[in-house]
Amino acid sequence: MRPVHLGIDIGGTACRWVACDDAGVEIARGRGPGATGHLFNPAEKTRLEAALTAISAALDTEALVAQSVTAGITGYGSAVFGQLQALVLPIFGVDPARLIITDDIVMAYAANFAPGEGHLVSAGTGSIGVFIGAAGEGIVRVGGRGILIDDAGSGSWIALRALDQMFRTLDHKGNFEGCESLAHHLLEAVGGAEWHDVRQFIYSGDRGRIGTLALAVAKAAAEDDRNAQAILQRAGEELANLALALIARAGKRPVGFIGGVLGLHPLIAETIRQQLAGIEVRMLDGEAALAAARLQTSSDASWRETLARRSSIS
Repeated sequence: MRPVHLGIDIGGTACRWVACDDAGVEIARGRGPGATGHLFNPAEKTRLEAALTAISAALDTEALVAQSVTAGITGYGSAVFGQLQALVLPIFGVDPARLIITDDIVMAYAANFAPGEGHLVSAGTGSIGVFIGAAGEGIVRVGGRGILIDDAGSGSWIALRALDQMFRTLDHKGNFEGCESLAHHLLEAVGGAEWHDVRQFIYSGDRGRIGTLALAVAKAAAEDDRNAQAILQRAGEELANLALALIARAGKRPVGFIGGVLGLHPLIAETIRQQLAGIEVRMLDGEAALAAARLQTSSDASWRETLARRSSIS
């Protein structure tokens, strides 16, 4: 078995992993189902264990064995580190000293910025913004509190706003007049046109499943559905507001945006740039799983020192 450094990026809808050698050269990669670090929820703990076990099985297939594991997990908080350690260590069999667990947004920051270089806003299933400073600067986190509180501008937020608009139209008119395209694509994605179908889809699923409906909103916007376009424009405004909150608290720096929401429709990025006129905006694609895999191979110890000081933004 060939020893490798394993980097894992776990989001609500999918997980990605990369294995590197001691020089940071990529050896293998893969992806699997999503999960969260919400170990207070037994169902989420089961999802996370299944995702990690699948990664371990994939390594075995490639005749690889992890000598270090660095994982960025959505929904992680340092209060559950002990539980996560007890979950991860038996699956991969690594030395506890070679295990680093942090938030997925932290690994995304490491993939795109040096400590203190910029602000990062992530818009995927959820939304969050973060500034991770160099020594002495600390960490600033905005948003990222889940769809029951906010997550404005995220895929799940877009989906819920669209469903709300669709049903408000139905309540007032008795039909979907004015949002026909939006209703068509949403109900097609749900798999049924009755309230029972929508209720079952939303209330028996998780935020990752809900977030997939943002693709239906994007399809409607591409067909010039004004309601869909307005929702996507507002999503851009909300994501820009996360950046402005970071700037207000940690100073003016370049702002990077990542996440699948940015690719839904050009209107989102256009709105972000309009709202942040005069600020350097970067649409980024640095890969968190690769950065995680390389973190324990790099000769630059700045990120290891940063994570040693504070392993979570929560």
